[in-house]
Amino acid sequence: MSMSRQRRSSRRQTITTTHPEHQWVATEITIKLVINGILSAVALFSLFKLIPYQWSQQAQLKEIRVEIEETEKRVSQLRNDFRHNFDPYKIDKVMEEQSPRLQPTQRRIFWLN
Repeated sequence: MSMSRQRRSSRRQTITTTHPEHQWVATEITIKLVINGILSAVALFSLFKLIPYQWSQQAQLKEIRVEIEETEKRVSQLRNDFRHNFDPYKIDKVMEEQSPRLQPTQRRIFWLN
């Protein structure tokens, strides 16, 4: 029995006594975990701060798109007016619209009750 007691006590001694190498590895792992935890927390904090900024940017982008659509409609109308006013085939009609004068071959008609 003394043999088995010696083995047990030697096992306990090897388990309880730690080598400096093991302590260094454990310390290194602990430091890495702490640093990675801090970096993760900073990253999450930064993301949470950026979310409202992203929402405001999306709202501004939506407003700009609405303004672009309105401006494109206005530009389209102005182009149509320009084409109408400077079309060489419609020059007589444009002159008639723009001025009170009539062509010499035309006469004014006044309706009376």
